[in-house]
Amino acid sequence: MELYSTNNPNTRVSFKEAVFNSMPQDKGLYMPVEIPRLDDKFIMHLDQYSLPEIAFHVANHLLGDSIPADDLKAIIYDAINFYAPIVKLEDKVYVLELFHGPSLAFKDFGARFMSRVMSYFLEEGEKQLDVLVATSGDTGGAVALGFLGVPNTRVTILYPKGKVSDIQELQLTTNGQNIRALEIDGTFDDCQALVKQAFTDKELNEKFRLTSANSINIARLIPQTFYYFNAYAQLLREGNDKAVFAVPSGNFGNIGAGLLAWKMGLPVEQFIAATNVNDTVPEYLKSGIYEPKPSVATLSNAMDVGNPSNWVRIADMFKGDIDQLKTLITGYSFDDEATLAAIKEVDAEDNYVVCPHTAIAWQALKDWQQQHPDSEATGIFLSTAHPCKFPDVFPDNIAEKIVVPEQVKDLEEKTKHSVILGKEFGEFKDYLLKHN
Repeated sequence: MELYSTNNPNTRVSFKEAVFNSMPQDKGLYMPVEIPRLDDKFIMHLDQYSLPEIAFHVANHLLGDSIPADDLKAIIYDAINFYAPIVKLEDKVYVLELFHGPSLAFKDFGARFMSRVMSYFLEEGEKQLDVLVATSGDTGGAVALGFLGVPNTRVTILYPKGKVSDIQELQLTTNGQNIRALEIDGTFDDCQALVKQAFTDKELNEKFRLTSANSINIARLIPQTFYYFNAYAQLLREGNDKAVFAVPSGNFGNIGAGLLAWKMGLPVEQFIAATNVNDTVPEYLKSGIYEPKPSVATLSNAMDVGNPSNWVRIADMFKGDIDQLKTLITGYSFDDEATLAAIKEVDAEDNYVVCPHTAIAWQALKDWQQQHPDSEATGIFLSTAHPCKFPDVFPDNIAEKIVVPEQVKDLEEKTKHSVILGKEFGEFKDYLLKHN
C-alpha cells in the first residue's frame, strides 16, 4: 500500500511511514494511492461473515503486503474483540451501537487497531514514540486505553479545559503510566492546532519521534470502515440490502471512513452528515462555499469542531466533483434545544436512551426520511458513545434508565492528574521540551 499527501499527489510513502509520520510536512493528509474495490461476491455475502472476519478481509484488501496476512489477522482479532450490533427501533430505523468497547465510544475501533499497528512496526532499540492527540471528548479516552502500557510509547492528550464531561475527563486523566493529560485553556480547535503545529516544528521533530492518534492518522480511519461493512452484513441478515447512514459528525473522520467503505464497494444509498451548530460542512453543502469558523461549545461536545480536519480527505475522494459529493452526502445541523427534544422523543417513541451526539444523528435521519418518503432504503444512525458519559444532559426520568457500566464506577474512585496550559504554541513546546 502506497499513500500520497492531499497537498501533493506525487508524494509516495509506505503505510508504515504514514502511520508514524501521521501528517505530511506539507500539512496535507495521507490518502491511499489506490482504493481497491472489494469483490461483489464478498459484498453481497457479507452476512456470512463475523465482524473480525469482515475486518480482516477489508484491511488485507486495502493494505496489501504492508503487513503479512497472519500478523494482520492477529492484530485485528486482538483489537476488535467487542461487538457492534444494529438494533431495530422501528420500521426502516436501526441504531448502530458503537459503544461496546473499553472506552464506551466508537473511537475504540481506531485507537485499538492503531496502537497495535504502531507496536507491531516499532523495532527493538528504536527511539521512543511520542503520540500527540487532541480530543473534544472521546478520542482521548480511547487512545489512552489503546496505548496504556504499550512499551516504548508515550501519549500526550490535549483537551479543552471545562469542555468535556466529567466521565470523559476521568478517562483522560486517571491512567498514569505512559499517558499524560494537558488541559488547554481554549477550544478543541486550539488543541488540534497545537498538535498540527508540533508536527511541522523542526526542533520538536529533531528531539522527538512524533506521531498522532487523531483521525488525521490513516491508521485511525481504516478500522472505522469495518463497522460500516458489519452493519450492512447485519442488515442483509434482516432481509434488507439498501442502506442510508446518518453519522454524527465533528472532525469528519467517522463519515470519512464510511465514504472510504463506499469507495471500496459498500452499496450505500446516502450518507447524512449530522452536526450541531458547528455547521461548517452542512453550510458548505448548501452554498458551495467552505468557510471554517471558531468552534462553539454545545451539549454534543465531541462534535464541537469548527474546522474539521478530515474534510480535505473527503474532498480529495471526489476529486473536485462537487455535484457527486452533494448527491451522496446530505448535511443537517441542530442546536442544543433540538438535541434535547430528540433525546426526549427517542425515549418516548422507542424507549431507547441516546447520547446527545447520537440524538443529532437520529433527528437527521428522521428529517431525511420525511423528505424522501418514497425511499426503500433502511436508515441506520450511528450511536457513537454510551449515554452514561453525559449524565448532566438528561432529564431525571431518562437518566434513571441508564445502566452505568462497571468500568465507569471504577473510574469515579480514581484521582485526576493533569497540567493546565494556555493555547499558545510556545508554552506547549516548552512543556514538551522540559518534560522529556
